Amino acid sequence: MADTKNELMNEDDRVIVTLEDETGEKVDYEFLDVIEYDNEEYLILTKFNPNIDSDVYDVVIFLINPINDEDEEYIAIDDDDTLNTVFEIFKEKYEGEVG
Repeated sequence: MADTKNELMNEDDRVIVTLEDETGEKVDYEFLDVIEYDNEEYLILTKFNPNIDSDVYDVVIFLINPINDEDEEYIAIDDDDTLNTVFEIFKEKYEGEVG
């Protein structure tokens, strides 16, 4: 999934990011964090469902690719080692808050 258009809105102290997938469908995600690893930045999101109040997250990780001063795209990561490392950094940062 790559996107150069994103919308941010705040819902109950949550930052919601709306991304457009390859088919043009808009998907809402809740912003969790940006993690730096190996001189890159990774966007940590979870699919947003306003009807579910849970501490269980299905995390989605995208590589942030700056396009210019105002735009960036989010690139799906194919490398399992990178995904696992970024997720471990995220879990360590929020130890006790996420599982």
